[in-house]
Amino acid sequence: MTSKENTFENGAALAITLATTVAAALSAAVATRGKASIAVSGGSTPKAFFDALSREALDWEKVTVTLVDERFVPADNPRSNHLLVATHLLKNAAARARFLPLFSAAASAEEAAERATKAAAALAQPFDVVVLGMGNDGHTASFFPGGNHLAEALDLSLPRRVMTMEAEGAGETRLTFSFSSLQDARLLVLHIEGAEKKAVLDKALAGKDEAEMPVRAVLNRSASPVEIYWAP
Repeated sequence: MTSKENTFENGAALAITLATTVAAALSAAVATRGKASIAVSGGSTPKAFFDALSREALDWEKVTVTLVDERFVPADNPRSNHLLVATHLLKNAAARARFLPLFSAAASAEEAAERATKAAAALAQPFDVVVLGMGNDGHTASFFPGGNHLAEALDLSLPRRVMTMEAEGAGETRLTFSFSSLQDARLLVLHIEGAEKKAVLDKALAGKDEAEMPVRAVLNRSASPVEIYWAP
């Protein structure tokens, strides 16, 4: 699938434009289908985008926000993506949105993944918006090089679901939506910042080995065009 690179002078300009674009997509979904869904990523990169999006005026009570992936840690853990989103996105106007977590206090990550899969099944598919990030190792979502379930996660013939992932570079056990859940979003964004991430992106675009750099699956095999948002 094709990708389009949108380059900005700095992260602040990117955050504002991406927030406006995402808000328009969510508003269009609400107007067309009466509800909207968005899956977002963690890390430090999206904080300014989240802050900008939280102030956008739309029918947030008709929007469900969820996570592309999550660590198997409670919501009050400093490394939790839930905590990040609660702090930076689910405030201001966006405080009225519904939030669908991936973590639950289950006996195992596998059980939590099963619970999250059942909860997510109630959402209309595909997602209206998916905003992905990318690590310096070429991972996106929790599709890590060397991940114990990487092949299954990237297999588009398998059903939409939340699954577990363990990898040397992942730290904690992860919960992640499968590639089949994300690749056909009506608006599919890859958000990166900094020269180092741009070099990783260029390497990913130049190659094909998805096991080496799983972000290549998104760039090469997604059903939806990938909108790349990048700032130095």
